[in-house]
Amino acid sequence: MRLYLVIPSVLVASLFVASGVAAITRGWVPPWNRRSVRRVRVYGWGQLVVAFALCLQGVLVLVSSDTDIRLLSFGPLMLTGIIVMMVGQYTGRNRQGSGTR
Repeated sequence: MRLYLVIPSVLVASLFVASGVAAITRGWVPPWNRRSVRRVRVYGWGQLVVAFALCLQGVLVLVSSDTDIRLLSFGPLMLTGIIVMMVGQYTGRNRQGSGTR
């Protein structure tokens, strides 16, 4: 078994789950991210997607021996979660004036 890969992955995923649930339900973000996160709930959903991808990776490491299947299922989901977290940090455009001409 490859438990030395699964156990750290599940531990990190549980931290992401705890932080994601706190961001979605309470609007709480860890102190080191407070300045950069603009949309707290979107950032929390991104953390939950990353946590799900890490858990999926852990399950696939235990079940499958084919490396290609693990990478194809884990990679896009992890990338999606990271992109959603980046959207939560995006400030958007600062519009000057009322927007009408």
